[in-house]
Amino acid sequence: MKKLLFIFCISIYISCNSEKKEIKTTYDFTTIFEKSGGTQTPTYPEVITFYKNLAEQYDEINLEAIGNTDAGKPLHLVTFSPDGKFDFDAIRNEKTILLVNNGIHPGESDGIDATMMLMRDLASGKKEAPKNVVIATIPVYNIGGSLNRNSGTRANQNGPEAYGFRGNAQNYDLNRDFIKSDTRNAKAFAEIFHKVQPDVFVDNHVSNGADYQYTLTHLFTQHNKLGHEAGEFLHNTMMPDLETTLLKNNWDITPYVNVYGRTPDSGFSQFMDSPRYSTGYTTLFNTLGLMVETHMLKPYKPRVEGTYALMEALIENIETKQHANIKSIRKKTHESFLNSKTYPVQWTLDRDQKSVLNFKGYEGAFVESEVTGQKRLKYDKTKPFTKEVDYFNFFKTTKEVVVPKAYVIPQGWHNIIELLQLNNVTLNTIQNDTLIDVEVYHIKDFETYTNPFEGHYTHYNTEVTKNLQKIGFKQGDFIVNTDQVAFRYLLETLEPEAVDSFFNWNFFDTILQQKEGFSAYVFEDEAKELLEKNPDWKSEFETLKARDKEFAKSASQQLRWIYKKSNHYEKAHLRYPIFRILK
Repeated sequence: MKKLLFIFCISIYISCNSEKKEIKTTYDFTTIFEKSGGTQTPTYPEVITFYKNLAEQYDEINLEAIGNTDAGKPLHLVTFSPDGKFDFDAIRNEKTILLVNNGIHPGESDGIDATMMLMRDLASGKKEAPKNVVIATIPVYNIGGSLNRNSGTRANQNGPEAYGFRGNAQNYDLNRDFIKSDTRNAKAFAEIFHKVQPDVFVDNHVSNGADYQYTLTHLFTQHNKLGHEAGEFLHNTMMPDLETTLLKNNWDITPYVNVYGRTPDSGFSQFMDSPRYSTGYTTLFNTLGLMVETHMLKPYKPRVEGTYALMEALIENIETKQHANIKSIRKKTHESFLNSKTYPVQWTLDRDQKSVLNFKGYEGAFVESEVTGQKRLKYDKTKPFTKEVDYFNFFKTTKEVVVPKAYVIPQGWHNIIELLQLNNVTLNTIQNDTLIDVEVYHIKDFETYTNPFEGHYTHYNTEVTKNLQKIGFKQGDFIVNTDQVAFRYLLETLEPEAVDSFFNWNFFDTILQQKEGFSAYVFEDEAKELLEKNPDWKSEFETLKARDKEFAKSASQQLRWIYKKSNHYEKAHLRYPIFRILK
C-alpha cells in the first residue's frame, strides 16, 4: 500500500512539473516606440530581446541567427508563419513569402519599429493573420551602424530622439554593397535571401530631397528592368493595388520624389535601382521588390505608422488578390528570360513615355540666403498645392549582349567563384585539361571615376571587342551554364559592360596592367627584323605613320606597336578572363 502511495505521489509531482514547463513567461510587448509616445526607437539589443521573447511566447514566431556581420554579430531572421511551420523548402510550395529588410541605414529606423509591432499584432491575433502569406524579416541589417548610436548625424530628420549611423562597422553603405559583397553583412544577406527565396521583398527607408505633403512614398524596382510578366504585373497591378488600398485606409502615397536642388512640380523621374541596391539585387532572381521611403521632415510617429500601414496593405493585397498569381508570374518571367537570345545590360530614361501624377506639394521659391547671401530653395508650407506633374517612369535598353550557353571561369579567380557559390550558382568542374572553342572579350575602353566610392574606384562606359578562339583550360576550372535559376545574376555580374558587373567593380583590375615589358635599346634591333619578316606588319606600320603625325613623331609608340604584334606581348593584358561558350 505504501509503495502504491509513493508511486502515486511521484506521478503527481512529475505531472505538476510537466505542466509548469509548458507555462510560458508572460512578456510586456509594448514597444519602446509606443511607450515613448512615438518619439523613440529601441537599441539593437532591445530589438533582439523583443523578438526572442516573442518567439518564446508564440508558436507562430521563429527567430534564428544566420551568418555573421562586420560588427561581429550574426544577422537574425524572424519569421511569422500562421501554421507554425518554418521549413522554407516546404513553405514556398504553398505560401507566398514576403521578406522585409530593416535598418540598412539605422538612422532610418521607421521600419524597425513598424515591423516589431506588425509581427506582434499578427502573432497575438490583434491583426487577422493571413492564411497564404508567410512574413520574414531581418530586424536590423546594419548592426554596426545601429550600435553606433547618436542624435546628430541625421541633420534634417524629425526624430526619433536617438538612432544609428548610416555606415556599417567598416563604414560601408550597405545599400551599395549587394552585388559586390565586400561586407560580411552582404554575404549573410545573400545566405538569408537564398534560404527564404522571397516572392516579394520590402526594404524600409526614410528619405528627403524636397518638401511635400506626403508622409509615405514608394520606390518600386524599375518595372522595365524587372521585365516581362513580372515587370508588367508590378507596374499594372501590384503598385496600383497598393496605392488604392492605402488610400482606402486614409493613407496618401506618391512615388519616391527623385529631385535634388529644385522643386518637384516641374516633374521628376523614377530612380533606377541597379544591382548594387537591395531591390536591384533581388530583381536578379525575379523577386517583386519595393522600398518604402517615408519623408524625414515629418514627425517620427506618423512615419512609423505609415510604414506599418503600407506593409499591412501589401500583405492584405497579396492575401486577397495576388497570392494565386505571384509564383506563376515569377516562373514565367524566368522562362521568358531563358528563352531570350539577348539580355539588356544598360538602360536610359525614356522621355517619350511618362505618367502623370496628381501631386500634392508646397510652393517653393529661390530666395536670398541669410547665411551665404546666395540663392537658396525655400518651401512655403502655408501654400500647399495639388497639380498635375510629369513622372518619367519608363526606361529603355541602350545595350544588349548575346546570351551565351555558358561561361568558363579559370579556378584562379576564386573570389568570383566564391560569390557565385554564395548566390546558389551551379558550377560544373572541368575534369581534365581540355581545349574549348570560346568567345574572348578584350577590354577596348573604359572610364574610371576619380573619387572613391564604397571602397572602389569604379569603372563605367566599358566597351569590349570580341573574337573566337580555342583556349586551353585546366582540370579544376569551371563551366557555368546560363540555363539555371541564377541566369540574370550571371549576366549582370560576368558581362563587363553591365552597369554593376564585377569588372566595373574592379574585380579584374589586374588584367589592366602589363606585367612584362621591353627595353627600347635592346628591342630596337628585333623590331627591325620583325618588320622585315612580316611585310603586312610593315605596310600597316608605314600607313599608320603617314596617317598619324603624333605616332610618327613618337619612337616609344612605334616600338610599342611592334612589340604588341610580337610573341613577347602577354596574352593576359586587357583580355577579360571569363570566357563565353556560344550556343
